Amino acid sequence: MKFGVVVFPGSNCDVDCYNVVKNVLNKDVNYVWHKERLNDLDEYDCLILPGGFSYGDYLRPGAIARFANAMQGVIEFANKGGLVLGICNGFQVLLEAGLLPGAMQRNKNLKFRCHYSFIRVENSKLPFTLECSEGQVLKIPIAHGDGNYFVDEETLQQMKANDQIVFRYCDEDGNVTEQANPNGSIDNIAGICNKKGNVLGMMPHPERCAEDVLGSTHGKLIFDSIIKYLESRVENAR
Repeated sequence: MKFGVVVFPGSNCDVDCYNVVKNVLNKDVNYVWHKERLNDLDEYDCLILPGGFSYGDYLRPGAIARFANAMQGVIEFANKGGLVLGICNGFQVLLEAGLLPGAMQRNKNLKFRCHYSFIRVENSKLPFTLECSEGQVLKIPIAHGDGNYFVDEETLQQMKANDQIVFRYCDEDGNVTEQANPNGSIDNIAGICNKKGNVLGMMPHPERCAEDVLGSTHGKLIFDSIIKYLESRVENAR
C-alpha cells in the first residue's frame, strides 16, 4: 500500500499529510513534485492533494496548479479509478481540473476562517468514509478564505441524487444550519465526491486532527477508511 502527496509551490500542508500517513498510520508514502511528468502512477494506491496556496493562489485558488505537469497524471489516475483526496486547496485544484463539479468563491463574510468546525457525514459508503457512520458529527479544523462552494441548482440536485455530497457543516449536535456554515457554502457543503466515488474533495483538514495532542482524532477516520478500503480490495483480489 503506497500513498503519494502531490507538492505544489505554496503547498503548506504536504508535510502534515506525509506525517499522518508515515508516522501515524505507518504506511509507505512519497512526495510527488509538481514538475514531474507522471505517465504511470500504478505504484500508488492513493494520491493526496494537500492544502496551502498553490502557486500563490494567483488568478484564483487552484487555477494554475491545475496545469502542473503532475496533474495530467493525477487526472489519468483518477479516471482509471485510483483514489484521490483533495484537502482545502487540493479540493480547489480538483474543481479547477474538472475532476469534481462546481467552483469556489470567497467566503461570504470575506474573512479567512481558521478554527475547528463540525461536519456531518452524509455518505458513509465511500472509500473515504467507511470508518464513519451516516449522520456522525466530526470535529475537524478549517483554514481558508475561499471555501464558499457553489454549484448551479440543476447540478446540485444531480449531486444529491448521486449521493455526491459527503460532508455538510453543522453544529455540535449535527444540526445543519446557516449559523453553522462558516463560509456561505451552498447547502452547507463541506465535502463532495465524483460520481464514481473515488475522488473526494473537502475543505476541512483531516490531517490536522489525526492525533490526540491536536485536540481531535476525527480526521484519522478519513485515513483509516482509505486503508480499510484498500486492504479489503487486496483481500477480495486473492
